[in-house]
Amino acid sequence: MSLFITSLNSGSNGNCYYIGNQEEAILVDAGISCRETERRMARLGLTMQKVKAIFVSHEHIDHIRGIPVLSKKYRLPVYITDGTLSYSRMQLQQTLAFRAFEPVVIGQLKITAFPKHHDASDPHSFLVTCNHTDTRIGVFTDIGIPCDQLTSHFRQCHAAFLETNYDETMLEQGRYPYFLKNRIRGGKGHLSNTQALELFKAHRPPFMSHLLLSHLSKDNNSPELVHEMFAQHANGTEIVVASRFAETPVYKVSTLK
Repeated sequence: MSLFITSLNSGSNGNCYYIGNQEEAILVDAGISCRETERRMARLGLTMQKVKAIFVSHEHIDHIRGIPVLSKKYRLPVYITDGTLSYSRMQLQQTLAFRAFEPVVIGQLKITAFPKHHDASDPHSFLVTCNHTDTRIGVFTDIGIPCDQLTSHFRQCHAAFLETNYDETMLEQGRYPYFLKNRIRGGKGHLSNTQALELFKAHRPPFMSHLLLSHLSKDNNSPELVHEMFAQHANGTEIVVASRFAETPVYKVSTLK
């Protein structure tokens, strides 16, 4: 059984990632509106009826904006830590707490969270595994530094959403105030293109079929620039830049070459 993945939106204006098989799916974050989520999934031939839960990485508005309406309309449980729920101030009808390194099983999907470095109350990344085939998908965005946990989980992935937020030169020379530049590059903000590329070059597993470069800054990055950087080192991995304006195609990820 393969897994199917898409980025419905990726950037500071909203983040939403779909991972599923033929029977069930989850959303990791839902930072665009319910209506826009539905429209983008419909264009891709995906249905909300397969979505069984929403997993929340952290409480920043670009990751949670659409959750209250989506979860209410489709009666979806929201997996969220107590700390994230408290700081999010969302009013939700059905929440379930998850803990780091304790897998949550939803049908044939196993979702394992682990902590990450970001300026939020209790932020986590996720590894989603298809129990039947052991196909593994990572969701690694909003990360200040590439820690050992990130490296360990990245090595396991057949595909991953990996943050490539900013180009160092563009950030340094750009219009952002000094405090914001330091927040972005200060260890609890975001991964730069270079940091992400070094992770990819050093720890890309030979079976990784797809890498979706995610959460690009509108002002401090260029899709063409970052795609070119990674394409030179792809070694058979398909490099995709996740847009902040539209959904990506649906990609089929399997353990079989």
